[in-house]
Amino acid sequence: MRVLLLGANGYIGRHVADRLMADPAVQLTALGRGDDADVRFDLASGSPGALARFLDAVHPGVVVNCAGATRGGARDLTRHNTVAVATVCESLRRSVCGARLVQLGCASEYGPSQSGSSTAEDAVPRPGGPYGVSKLAATELVLGSDLDAVVLRVFSPAGPGTPAGSPLGRLAEAMRRAMQSGDGELRISGLGVQRDFVDVRDVARAVHAASLSAAQGVVNIGTGRAVRLREAAGVLARVAGFGGVVQELDIASQRTGSVSTPPEQLIGPPAHPYPDGCGTWQQADVRTARDRLGWRSRIGLEESLADIWMEAACRI
Repeated sequence: MRVLLLGANGYIGRHVADRLMADPAVQLTALGRGDDADVRFDLASGSPGALARFLDAVHPGVVVNCAGATRGGARDLTRHNTVAVATVCESLRRSVCGARLVQLGCASEYGPSQSGSSTAEDAVPRPGGPYGVSKLAATELVLGSDLDAVVLRVFSPAGPGTPAGSPLGRLAEAMRRAMQSGDGELRISGLGVQRDFVDVRDVARAVHAASLSAAQGVVNIGTGRAVRLREAAGVLARVAGFGGVVQELDIASQRTGSVSTPPEQLIGPPAHPYPDGCGTWQQADVRTARDRLGWRSRIGLEESLADIWMEAACRI
């Protein structure tokens, strides 16, 4: 099976590439903007016709799209997350290859949810920010394309390669700085936020399973369990051997400036401590992934955090 992977050099894309290359039945071709891609192509500015001609030449059986942007203004997010997917869909419609499309979506498309609830695929999406809006628009393009396609809505990925600017990455970096300077107290904002953390290697397994399946529509990829960021901080402290105290920075104090805390110890802005537009709670209903992909998460949060810490510790 020939697979064309878009965004192979991104956080999730690298793990997807590793997973696919481990399958001896897969012939992998990577397309992207970087010099290390097999083929250089900018999805946000390239023409659907040019990409369709490439698809006809390579004739993949599956196209996996891990490309996109998580940061930037609404204009950039729209270009890289929405316009790029429109290009992919149009090129697949023009091509004679008949490839299946596996599109990576995100839980930010859902927006805030009620505390204690599990979000299923039939929930009405109400994204709380431009990132979620741009990803939701991409999902709608895929679902309305009449292609053989599935969208994997990934909840909060964690594990090796976690971006330093993400909440878990910033938490690990703040702990590294505290240990390096000998601080016995770490003050962090937003520890009450709860998210469904799923290991990025499990996400890669889900992509592999989706590539081989006949599933269509939207499929949630998560663990089915929300974890409070305070709990994640405690696990990380244990893994790192941090013997100090992790304290939650009072939001009111942060706003008024009555507490002096180094910026690197603040996890996100006060109003949205976990900057994905999803409020204080999000948890996936993962029954569809189990039933239609035969997939469930395997790697626990402690292992994910241990790998995040290993990378942070290398900077000590």
